[in-house]
Amino acid sequence: MRKGYNIPIWSIFIVIIIALDQLTKYMIVKSLEIGDSVKVIKNLLYITSHRNEGAAWGILQGKMWLFYIVTIVVLVILVMFFKSEGYGKPLIQFGLSLLIAGSIGNFIDRLFRSEVVDFIDTYIFGYNFPIFNVADAALTIGVIVLIIVILFEGKEEKA
Repeated sequence: MRKGYNIPIWSIFIVIIIALDQLTKYMIVKSLEIGDSVKVIKNLLYITSHRNEGAAWGILQGKMWLFYIVTIVVLVILVMFFKSEGYGKPLIQFGLSLLIAGSIGNFIDRLFRSEVVDFIDTYIFGYNFPIFNVADAALTIGVIVLIIVILFEGKEEKA
């Protein structure tokens, strides 16, 4: 294997994120009824059992077949991009690994539950942010990391 391209480490990272996602979802399913909520930090963080049959913010409800196709296509593209653009670039590898893990985590839910288990319920500056899960957090952080890398890479190339 070429130096700067350590796929096994990223594979372990991806498996850990997926396992954390699935374990937390399992705990929610087994311990809370849908709609139950537990206060963690008043007016900031709650654990609320919620289900979503769509995508982010509940869009495309009930279009499970679309999510199967899109997820598989996206995963193939992410892996190809990891191999082609990730070489020697740990931040890109990190961001793509988060995207892969998040995609697989929610795909598992859709495949075996026909819905995604959400439970992290936050209030940010009084706004009740849509309930999400570990896979969603991984996806969001992965996108943010890649945006930052792209922005800084562009500045480095200009300099």
